[in-house]
Amino acid sequence: MARVSMRVDGVTYTDEVEPRTLLVHHLREALGKVGTVVGCDTSNCGSCTVHLDGQAVKSCTVLAVQADGAEVTTIEGIAAPGGALHPVQKAFHEMHGLQCGFCTPGMIMASIDLLKDNPRPSEHEIREGIEGNLCRCTGYQNIVRAVQQAAGEMSGTTDTLGAQA
Repeated sequence: MARVSMRVDGVTYTDEVEPRTLLVHHLREALGKVGTVVGCDTSNCGSCTVHLDGQAVKSCTVLAVQADGAEVTTIEGIAAPGGALHPVQKAFHEMHGLQCGFCTPGMIMASIDLLKDNPRPSEHEIREGIEGNLCRCTGYQNIVRAVQQAAGEMSGTTDTLGAQA
């Protein structure tokens, strides 16, 4: 067993883990962060995306021991104090950027990372930014619209249709 300490969604956790434990399994099973979805366990779907020290990573590709000393943010940790939705969460809801919801946590985390690096992405840049996250339900159009709306809201330039002004 290996001792790891990480800050997850603003709370510090110290645990003993098997060295082979994937971060996604540690988050879900030891810490109860079940919003981080186990999709494919092969890094193909992106459902397990979290932020590790501010960067989007697929948590099925990271060992828990590799996150020792790190700051991890999950889908549960992005809402504002008091529970107000993050602008990307709000936009996914308002623009119907989800259907079954399975990919949604990872898609939202990837979108937040994209908007951090590129606050005004084009449709093409959004599609490139989320390409590592698979959605089998939506056809992506409403996801792209949701990211555009969130980008506009976060930069203060969204019109009433969710398009960037």
